[in-house]
Amino acid sequence: MKPLLFAAAALAGALSVSSAAFAAGAECPADQVRANARTTGEMTPSKVTDNELEALALGGEIKGLDNRRLRLRRLVIQPGGVVPWHSHTDRPALLMTLSGEITEYRSSCAVGITHKAGDVTPEKKGVSHWWKNNGKVPAVIIAADIKNDGEPAAAADMM
Repeated sequence: MKPLLFAAAALAGALSVSSAAFAAGAECPADQVRANARTTGEMTPSKVTDNELEALALGGEIKGLDNRRLRLRRLVIQPGGVVPWHSHTDRPALLMTLSGEITEYRSSCAVGITHKAGDVTPEKKGVSHWWKNNGKVPAVIIAADIKNDGEPAAAADMM
């Protein structure tokens, strides 16, 4: 089986095992939402691996999407690990926390947002943030995003 099909089948299988176990990701508490609550954060990746499982060039699939790929990635963030500050302008994504938990520090929230195993979190235009594993076990995340290969690679292009 091709890697992309295998990864998609594995993801679909994980979701179907117990769809009740997966839910929308945690959100910022309403009383903590603030414009520009954070304008920066940790800038250096630490204790994180980011493996691209498969990618599909979208230019040949959808007109007008040259230089863009749909990617499926597996990130493992060790305890104390950091995914540095980055933006999702022009790079939407969906993340599923498979195991462990991780805290997101978002530009629009005055407090950290903890994402636990089973959470699915959208990342879209207007979201700038960084993530840290404050727990005692690795956090494992599957990320699906659309990457613009026409842009220079950013050091914080991890999540």
